[in-house]
Amino acid sequence: MIKISHETPLFLLEDSKYFNDYDYALVHLLDEDPEYAAYFINAKEKGRYIILDNSLHELGESYGDKGLLKWVDKLRPQEFIIPDVWQDRNASVVNARKWAQIKLPEGVEKVAVVQATTIHEAATCYQTYKDLGYKKIAFSYGASYYNDVVPHPNPDIGKALGRLSVISALFKTKVISQTDRIHLLGCSVPQEFGWYRGFECIESIDTSNPVMATLENIRYTSAGLDSKPKANMNDYFYMDANDNFNFETLTHNLNKFRTINNL
Repeated sequence: MIKISHETPLFLLEDSKYFNDYDYALVHLLDEDPEYAAYFINAKEKGRYIILDNSLHELGESYGDKGLLKWVDKLRPQEFIIPDVWQDRNASVVNARKWAQIKLPEGVEKVAVVQATTIHEAATCYQTYKDLGYKKIAFSYGASYYNDVVPHPNPDIGKALGRLSVISALFKTKVISQTDRIHLLGCSVPQEFGWYRGFECIESIDTSNPVMATLENIRYTSAGLDSKPKANMNDYFYMDANDNFNFETLTHNLNKFRTINNL
């Protein structure tokens, strides 16, 4: 079964354990906010499954190695997304080679993220990670080349279809197999994940989409959404619970997310 996690503003963290299959930690926030760090330390003590992210999406670049290693050692997450470089295959592969040699605490698995500007680069990046010994590999949602692969009039739909097309092409050419383990980082439209039905290699996903839609008072339809909410976690992380947050809409979106994706 695919594991799902939705990132939330700080005030929703405690509630999130009731609708998330695992906890998704952003390393820069662990250093920035004691309350956030305390939640994840407590989650680890209670046996929750944790994936630690390098915060590339939020910061524009991966967090520094020293800070990453500090929190890997302190939190001991089950999975750790190693540093990657946005849409730069070569630099990401260099990082992957380095981190393949770095010893982490027992029980912490390294996850590498495919970065590319073409489908060919994506294939070679993925294969290189496998050759380096990475057992779990992630695909981001927002790469520009997805829109080159599927030039849809709606760029958000195009990105979602583009990622699906890239993964499908790599599966067809046997770069990806059903026994691989893949994580999907984020999404442009929430219904994308239902399109992977039959891909047994998809192991986990994370997306704040249902929460961000709620912040814009957008309710999912039975088909999902046509565009990505503009709300960004960077702008809403410290929002107050009383800031017109609609819990009924959140519940609706969380339930619809699983329904439309058959999850």
